[in-house]
Amino acid sequence: MKGCQILISQINGRMAAARMVDGQLDDLLVDAPDHIPRPGAIYRGTVGRPMKGQGGRIITLTDGTNGFLRQGHGLSEGQAVLVQVSGYAEGGKAVPVTPRLLFKSRYAIITPDAPGLNISRAIKDEEARVRLKEIAHAAELPDHLGLILRSAAATGDDEAVADDIAEMAGLAAAVLAEDKGAAELLLDGPTPDLLAWREWVDVPDHDVLQGDQAFDQGGAAERLETLSDPREPLPEGGCFYVEPTRALVAIDVNTGPDTSPAAGLKANIATARALLRALRLRGLGGQIVLDLAPMPKKERRTFEQVLRAACRVCPVETTPVGWTPLGHFELQRKRERLPLAETLS
Repeated sequence: MKGCQILISQINGRMAAARMVDGQLDDLLVDAPDHIPRPGAIYRGTVGRPMKGQGGRIITLTDGTNGFLRQGHGLSEGQAVLVQVSGYAEGGKAVPVTPRLLFKSRYAIITPDAPGLNISRAIKDEEARVRLKEIAHAAELPDHLGLILRSAAATGDDEAVADDIAEMAGLAAAVLAEDKGAAELLLDGPTPDLLAWREWVDVPDHDVLQGDQAFDQGGAAERLETLSDPREPLPEGGCFYVEPTRALVAIDVNTGPDTSPAAGLKANIATARALLRALRLRGLGGQIVLDLAPMPKKERRTFEQVLRAACRVCPVETTPVGWTPLGHFELQRKRERLPLAETLS
């Protein structure tokens, strides 16, 4: 099937959403186990002990769950503080949290204690920007709340955008009023179906399939079965392997049967184009180390250009770091998702 399609179903009893592009599985969101806080969840936590040498604080979120707040200056032990989960924790570590709360929806983001109006730079049409400014000013937000209008607002109905702003502002006011008391979950993080509605805005409603058979009907089921295999095929018989370890994710690129002088460069460029999708589908982040196929040093710039272009459009923040003395290439990727293997275990 050509175009984009959203499939909402379950995998091993957990809610999941898949995005198909031209018949290919492009993105996958799977709900985490119940005991793991979702990114975006907001807690009223209790400030705990400082982490010596790291400049942060342990924050008690609920019984048995701790967060790590990197910006711990000016806080005292036992103080109540509002924090938001910013990602998933590595095994055995505290959940990363931040005091900078964001109330995010399809069209609007409310930013407490960061006043001002900002409109996505992706909206280039001046008429659309003027229209959105009028909608924002009509909302009459309190001085302590800021507003960011997302790129989807450019094509959103005026009433829908205004309702989105009002709903997020009301939610922010309700949560900010709960700043005193014992540790408690105030707002849960978004589930995969809500994330799909919020982030995959280029898919019309009639191209959204829901139900137990959605993955089979949409063609995602067959691809899902291959995600436990580290091997990702490339054109002309090459492949790369995605192998997570405790410290990093190792990527090994092979040219396959191609023995031409340009085989290494071709395999590496194909990997650069396919790698971030492979990482998305497996929920992998952290340090990524690429052991590339052999290619002349003069071709490295071409490879980097392709990889950096792919990083710019990936929905998960990924930063190219550079080359190591051994000729490996390193990436740093936000741990925004739980590894699929852990989600389904």
